[in-house]
Amino acid sequence: MASLQKATASALKSSSTIASAQSSSSARRQLNAVVVSAGLMQKTVKVRIGVQKWNSHVRKNYNLAAHLLVHDPNSSLRLGDVISITPGWRVSKHVHHVVDSIIAPYGVPIEERPRVPSEAERIAEREEKMRVKVERRKEAASRANEVEASETETVAQVKATEVTRKAKKAKKEKAMKKSVLESTPREEEPSKKTGWFS
Repeated sequence: MASLQKATASALKSSSTIASAQSSSSARRQLNAVVVSAGLMQKTVKVRIGVQKWNSHVRKNYNLAAHLLVHDPNSSLRLGDVISITPGWRVSKHVHHVVDSIIAPYGVPIEERPRVPSEAERIAEREEKMRVKVERRKEAASRANEVEASETETVAQVKATEVTRKAKKAKKEKAMKKSVLESTPREEEPSKKTGWFS
């Protein structure tokens, strides 16, 4: 009885160790797939995965193949490779999976290909891209503010010069009217006749 308890305890201990190792390596779902098209899209490959479809009439699952587009960050996959993919890494409208590792390479050995980045490396690269993007947007916004400020300054200068020009023009016109009035002789007003005899 004691030996059975020891065996059970050691089995539970080893299974919990395996489970913790698996959960620490990747808590995400992993799918095995075969590359059916590679090299036609930048950093993207088409893979075939096995799925089962339930037939309600026969009441049985049937094996089918489904095709997915998978992100390949370093373009390290070749046609015929058996790979492990992870869902949940949305890259574009149709690409929602990313390659996790190459299980069985086909053709060119793994050593001669670019290395498949780990999840931590992918996350670090994505965060770096986002940081650069945020900095670039801040710089663009500051440049736009500077341009707007310079434009408002130039508009203010243009308005000020226009106002001074109008004031000078009005002053000149006033002076011309005054000089015209002064230069023309005044005509004497005819005397008013009061009666028919004058």
